Amino acid sequence: MSESLVVCDVAEDLVEKLRKFRFRKETNNAAIIMKIDKDKRLVVLDEELEGISPDELKDELPERQPRFIVYSYKYQHDDGRVSYPLCFIFSSPVGCKPEQQMMYAGSKNKLVQTAELTKVVFIFDLLRQYFPLDYKAIAKIV
Repeated sequence: MSESLVVCDVAEDLVEKLRKFRFRKETNNAAIIMKIDKDKRLVVLDEELEGISPDELKDELPERQPRFIVYSYKYQHDDGRVSYPLCFIFSSPVGCKPEQQMMYAGSKNKLVQTAELTKVVFIFDLLRQYFPLDYKAIAKIV
């Protein structure tokens, strides 16, 4: 059985911050943005944001560098219940260096397991919500 490629470990202080973030009591939207320290081969904290909308979060991300994000947001269910799900987002914009993309892609599973996250979203999936294209037809063309 093959193991997932793990390029980078997760910094211990980040593991603790993610644990606290997971059980936070605040009811506002919040995000932890993480990056890879290439020299140390560690996933480390880049930025912590409170009261941030999805659009504001998008604007905070670098245009040509990958990032990992854990995002907590208020979700109003149809039956009136309110929940605060955590989403893991892997952002790998077009134009990133292949070496960076490989480091992030290889470290993603380790980070998801360490943070004990269950909802994983790729930016490509988010694009489908905003730009409903026929991806099967596009795949046939490419």
